[in-house]
Amino acid sequence: MLEKQRIQRILKILNHLYLKPVTALQYTHPHELLFSTILSAQCTDKQVNKVTPALFAKYKTVQDFAEADLKDLEKLIRSIGFFRSKALAIQSSARTLMEKFKGKVPQTLEELTQLRGVGRKTANVVLGDVFKVAGVVVDTHVKRLAYRLGLTENTDPVKIEQDLMKLIPKKNWTAFSHQLILHGRAVCKARRPWCGECELKALCPKKGV
Repeated sequence: MLEKQRIQRILKILNHLYLKPVTALQYTHPHELLFSTILSAQCTDKQVNKVTPALFAKYKTVQDFAEADLKDLEKLIRSIGFFRSKALAIQSSARTLMEKFKGKVPQTLEELTQLRGVGRKTANVVLGDVFKVAGVVVDTHVKRLAYRLGLTENTDPVKIEQDLMKLIPKKNWTAFSHQLILHGRAVCKARRPWCGECELKALCPKKGV
């Protein structure tokens, strides 16, 4: 089977399994998704969703976060790993949003990655889900599944992102990222992948790796 045909079949199956996928992080406003994604680094979305309702109830605007007492902010996210550094990143990014972007979340990768705690992964989550700007999100699930599916041999997230951007049609970038994340959580698990139940197994060159 030609590689292009194999990728098309992978996309077709993922589209069947996960129709119109979106981030699992709960948010209402763009800055809420931005800050939730900062919190999600080395932490599950489920855990983040446990703390953000109280967080967003207390701090409703970007200005609220910029002016927050750092210790109070830390208390609200204490159950999240690396809560001190993440609280600092959130407040710093909020202040930058106020100073440079009039309190609005910018809509370009270059501007978003100027914010503290925001790398390409976080920026692409916000761009794709909020602003519908296509981007490939490389988290731990995408990294693992892209390797197992033979779509990359790289381990560096930026290089993986570049590899996937070459192979996957641009219109699919955001959805494809979410689909790999969902499939990684549900089936293609890190320690014990459920290869016997995977609908992609016929297209997977590294089953069980």
